[in-house]
Amino acid sequence: MDARILAAVIVSAGALVTAALPSRQADLPVHGQASSFRVGLVFDVGGRGDKSFNDSAWLGLDRARRELGVSSEIVEPSGAEDREAAMRLFAARGFDLVIGVGFIFSTDMNVVARDFPSTAFACVDYFPPADGRIPPNVAGLVFREEEGAFLVGAVAGLVSRTHAVGFVGGMDVPLIRKFEAGYTAGVHHVCPACRVYAAFAGTTPDAFKDPAKGEALATSQISAGADVIFHASGTTGLGVFEAARDMGVFAIGVDSDQHDEMPGVVITSMVKRVDVVVYDVIEQTLHHRFTGGMHAFGLRDNGIGYVDSGPHAELIPADVKARVDAIREDIVQGRITVPR
Repeated sequence: MDARILAAVIVSAGALVTAALPSRQADLPVHGQASSFRVGLVFDVGGRGDKSFNDSAWLGLDRARRELGVSSEIVEPSGAEDREAAMRLFAARGFDLVIGVGFIFSTDMNVVARDFPSTAFACVDYFPPADGRIPPNVAGLVFREEEGAFLVGAVAGLVSRTHAVGFVGGMDVPLIRKFEAGYTAGVHHVCPACRVYAAFAGTTPDAFKDPAKGEALATSQISAGADVIFHASGTTGLGVFEAARDMGVFAIGVDSDQHDEMPGVVITSMVKRVDVVVYDVIEQTLHHRFTGGMHAFGLRDNGIGYVDSGPHAELIPADVKARVDAIREDIVQGRITVPR
């Protein structure tokens, strides 16, 4: 089991407010000192170093380690069996909180959580069971990705010169379809005549770690006229960036600020504050405020956004930023309903 501790720069957005979805207080033990509080985190497909979803979760864990004094261990699973085994081992070893990073943990986490009712579990992008019976010691941390995708879709529609843009998704599942739906709606909100080309890298979790496929899909879309490509595909998106650079178009990153992956090409990134929600669930559990059930975060909670300031947003014209700011406010105030 890997317990590597790597230095990271944390950009804190403060605590998020848990959304109005119902939650339940699990019957969990009272914890002692922070130094004895242990967090086990199991990464999603792609693991550490994806410069996106997993790395954002790591930032939240590392911040909790430094600021709250908790101890932590991480696991990078190679397959489905490893995911369940890692969560089960953390729970059996008496860890106070076990975190799974990604929707693919949902089913396994339900099983393990029922076997260890005194352990707190949290799943980023949790997908509840069909019968809605979420174990009381599971906190499902979900995002309104479609809202952030709508904003970067508006950016794409406003900066496109060809009136054609692209979307590359990883695994073809409802979660990634939310990104596509929001992005397409955002593009058409500002550019009704724009075409949106969309493609997915596959139907298994490996679709999130296939840069060659990402490059091929983006190349096809660019060849068809797209001059801005948004990806929601994990490390597959690194291939999207390569194609955008080689063919002279813009790309939009996802989950974290991905500007540094391809400066001059990545015009902005849709930001999903996995780091903040991971930190928050650790802090809440440490201080006896863990609540099970669903917790959702969107634009209103600052859990979703896009890179719109600083040097990493300098390629976005000022008038585009102003237009998208107004759209953001319309979404927050309910004047725009974003499809998902």
